[in-house]
Amino acid sequence: MAYQYILNEVKDRIGTLTLNRPDKMNGLGKDMEDEITDCLQTWGEGREVKVVIIKGNGKVFCSGHDRTEVLNGTPSSIRTLFQTSYKMMSVMHQVPMPIIAQVHGIAMAGGCHLAAACDLVVAAENGAQFGMTGLKIGYNCSTPTVAVSRAVGQKKCLEMLFTGNLYSAQEALKMGLINRVVPDDKLEEETWAFARQIAKGSRVVLGVSKQVYYGQIDMTEDQAYRYAKEMMAIGALLPDAVEGFTAAIERREPNFPEE
Repeated sequence: MAYQYILNEVKDRIGTLTLNRPDKMNGLGKDMEDEITDCLQTWGEGREVKVVIIKGNGKVFCSGHDRTEVLNGTPSSIRTLFQTSYKMMSVMHQVPMPIIAQVHGIAMAGGCHLAAACDLVVAAENGAQFGMTGLKIGYNCSTPTVAVSRAVGQKKCLEMLFTGNLYSAQEALKMGLINRVVPDDKLEEETWAFARQIAKGSRVVLGVSKQVYYGQIDMTEDQAYRYAKEMMAIGALLPDAVEGFTAAIERREPNFPEE
């Protein structure tokens, strides 16, 4: 699939996916979301990429959905647009690679949703801001509520929805929306260091870790333990686990096979 609205490259088994509509403040649309989905699925089905970084070109990380694709649409066309969004967000959790959002500027509405849906977020201390800003234009951020509420909890999520305010990187860190705040001029460097640290792990086990987390998160405690028990039993038989346990007993560094 040829991409018009994103850029992608792979280096050191780290895939970089760049939102590339700076003239539209990286506004999400059906075509862009299809491209993001295709890129992630392609990397997920292959073995080259262990970690993904999502970032944006231009001053804004992502301004949310392109308003021209929503304005004057029919319920059917708008439903199709957000079905595409739902598919993209689902694929982000289904692929085995941990996904890191590298947020240098404003992430608002669907852009805040995109960042929250990533497994991890690194943000620029001064440039990054986050918010579910739909209220400002008379439109509730219904789909962003799904990912954001699972990151920040009820009270803070409702505050974000009811005010439509933008929050600084430090505020987002305190509410649990992001993982790290770094100096603006160190954002690229620190995000890559984070990605390289994660990429040292087994690609198979990174994928299992992600699968188990999202699989158990909405279960009851009893269901989660039953599920986790089975995954522990299966995971112990993986070649990477056998190598890791053997290395620990032999007091050496594990030598995970290149998948």
